[in-house]
Amino acid sequence: MIVRKTDEQLDSMAAAGAVHARCMQMIQKKARAGITTAELDEVAEKFIRSQGGVPTFKGFRGFPGSICASPNSMVVHGIPGPYTLEKGDILSVDIGVTLDGWVADGASTVAVGQIDETTRKLLDVTKESLDLAAAKVVPGNRLGDISNAVQTHVEDNGFSIIRTLVGHGIGENMHEEPQIPNFGPAGKGPEIETGMVFAIEPMVNVGGPEIYMDDDGWSVYSEDGSMAAHFEYTVAATENGPRILTPWDEA
Repeated sequence: MIVRKTDEQLDSMAAAGAVHARCMQMIQKKARAGITTAELDEVAEKFIRSQGGVPTFKGFRGFPGSICASPNSMVVHGIPGPYTLEKGDILSVDIGVTLDGWVADGASTVAVGQIDETTRKLLDVTKESLDLAAAKVVPGNRLGDISNAVQTHVEDNGFSIIRTLVGHGIGENMHEEPQIPNFGPAGKGPEIETGMVFAIEPMVNVGGPEIYMDDDGWSVYSEDGSMAAHFEYTVAATENGPRILTPWDEA
């Protein structure tokens, strides 16, 4: 069952999302050559707690970090640690914030210094696919419209959608119904209704769509070693259109 939220509950999620957005913007600025992913994790946790929130990921199913920090060919779920960022890297940062019992979830892939043209296009196209998908979170549309918006834009630009990882509903729990694939036909699936909230998260490889999990039980990589990008918003369907609850790309 897809749980619909009231306007008041959406405001509570937006408050968590505001903490998330400020945290993400801070991490984006600090993700420079010479810093470790563990240092970024420490900064994020300290900030989230200073705002009265809790880092949602910490301890979730045993995950040891407050954020996921996934460099280069690592797609998602990177455990923060001694990895030191270098110029030319990209880093996918996924952050969850729980505030007053409500969860906000979002991700961004950051360039560390200058990156090559293909990798820049990967980041641009993946972010664009997220924006196109978020625009489909309108009452009366279908869940498949979100999925198809991602797939069409990504594949039209020559990249690969990872098909075994999905977005999800979100609210009082980080993972709620429904699952949201990043591929599939438009016009299919449940009808989007006012108050539904989705974590939409395109995960895209330069090369093929295949992935594998590291021995640590968390880190997911592109199987062919190609660069990977991950962008995510928490988005609510309202009578006035999509409401992005984690506006980390706004000034």
